[in-house]
Order: sequence, then C-alpha cells, then structure tokens
Amino acid sequence: MTVEALRTPDDCFRDLPDWSFEPGYIDDLPGYEGLRMAVVDEGPGTGAPVFLCLHGEPSWGYLYRKMAPIFLAAGARVVIPDLFGFGRSDKPVDDAVYTFHWHRNALKALIERLDLSDVCLVCQDWGGVLGLTLPMDYPDRFTRLLVMNTAIGIGKGASEGFMAWRDYMANTPDLDVGRLLQRATPGMSDPEAAAYSAPFPDHRYKAGVRRFPQLVPVSPDMDGVDTGLAAAKFWSQDWTGESFMAVGMQDPVLGPDTMSWLRKTIRDCPEPMEIAEGGHFVQEWGGPIAKAALERFNLA
Repeated sequence: MTVEALRTPDDCFRDLPDWSFEPGYIDDLPGYEGLRMAVVDEGPGTGAPVFLCLHGEPSWGYLYRKMAPIFLAAGARVVIPDLFGFGRSDKPVDDAVYTFHWHRNALKALIERLDLSDVCLVCQDWGGVLGLTLPMDYPDRFTRLLVMNTAIGIGKGASEGFMAWRDYMANTPDLDVGRLLQRATPGMSDPEAAAYSAPFPDHRYKAGVRRFPQLVPVSPDMDGVDTGLAAAKFWSQDWTGESFMAVGMQDPVLGPDTMSWLRKTIRDCPEPMEIAEGGHFVQEWGGPIAKAALERFNLA
C-alpha cells in the first residue's frame, strides 16, 4: 500500500541550536517501503552499549540534544530515530495511517535493521508508550532502561491533565509546537522553540501531532491495550536489566503519580531522580539525568 506523505524541506532545519548531528535515512523498512525514516546514529558501530532514544509527541530527536553528547562522551553508541510524522522523517498526511501498532512495528523493523544489542531504552511520553512494549519482544537485546515521564497504555484511564490535553488537541488542528514547548520549559530560547517547530511548516505536516493524543490506550477497547498489558507483565515479572527513572515533577500530564505507578510496575526499579522544576519534556533538564544514569549503570 502506498502511503501519501510529506517531507519537510531540509532548509527548515538550518541553524538548530546545539544540534550538530546529521541524520541517516532509511527508506526500505519492511512494510514501510517508500517512507523515509531519519535516524541519528553516532558513536561506535559495534562493541559499545547502545542508547536508543525515543521521543514523544509533538517533539522529535532534537529533544535529546542535552543527553546524547554525554552518552557519546562515555563511549556509547547513540541511536535517535524520528518517528514517522515527526522530525526529519516522512509525514503521512492521512490521519488514519497513524495507529499504535503501525508505529510500534516501525520501531521493531528499525531495531532489526540496525541489529541493535546491549540496548538501553531511553524514553519519554510516546517514546515510552511505544518503547516500553519493545523489550518483551527482544529480551536478549535490551539490558538497561532510562525512563522519564511516560506510561504504559493498559486501558485503565488517565490523569485529568492528560484527558484535558487530549481534548485540547482534538480541537487544535494547527498546534504551535514551538510555543507549546516554550510554555512547558521556562527559559527555553526562541531559537530552540523554533527548532521544535521546524518539522512542521504548516498544518498539513501535523497529522501525527493531531493523532497521537487520541491513540493513547486509555480505554479497554483501544488498539494497543493487549500489548500494553503484556508489556506491564514483562516489566513486573521478567525484566532482569538495570533501570533508572527520572521524573519531571511539574508535569501535569504524566507526572509523579503516573510515574509512581510505573516504578512499581518495573521490577527492581530504584527510587527516581526527581527534577523539581522539570516539566513534561524533562529531557530539557537532561544533562544531570544522563550523568546520573551513566553512574547508575557503571558506564560513566
């Protein structure tokens, strides 16, 4: 099936503050032929731990600009894909293309294509809603977890903050992405906010931005619930890797209460690192988080 998609012009990504990484492109993932996924892949090609950094909505790989250099300085490999619909990856224009498993299967195809091993899953927001369901399918590939402000969708409702966000997005077809990130991150500069808006020249590019809040599996009959339940069982019963959790305490959507539940779900997850002033996009406070995680994993 041919999927109609838009591709953000490269000119939109000029002069990104603190982001020197050039993406590679993959346009032949099985099942996604013809769609181009952008993937930053830096550091040693083999023999090093891999930090697979998954962004959420409506952000993109730029979110990891404060963490990736720290991982690389420790000798790790860093892989940062842009989900389809975001960043430099192609953006299907039909809202109906965006489903939970369509995106999950794309990440599975990427893991297999790159043959990733000794992986630390680094995730937040949709990066976790999707990413936390991956290790159960690849228990031999994933060895570590760095989890921030996210959840596993098991069909049991969500916070008032999330429901308000979902309702807002249902009525906001042309979200000002940069302004949203700036409101959520006091002190963010205008050029940084512009970098978050860069993937979306106009509303036609924002199908993913519109759709993702509606896809979170918060009702029992939603796509992804069975996968989320299986993932929760995996994390509570079968996970044997190391874990590190950081929580942006000012997040009204996936904040301390949600993360407390998640911590109890993840086997042997230690007490979280609390970022008192951190909001939903806690990677914006990511330098100290990355350093603390490396120390936890004895990789510093």
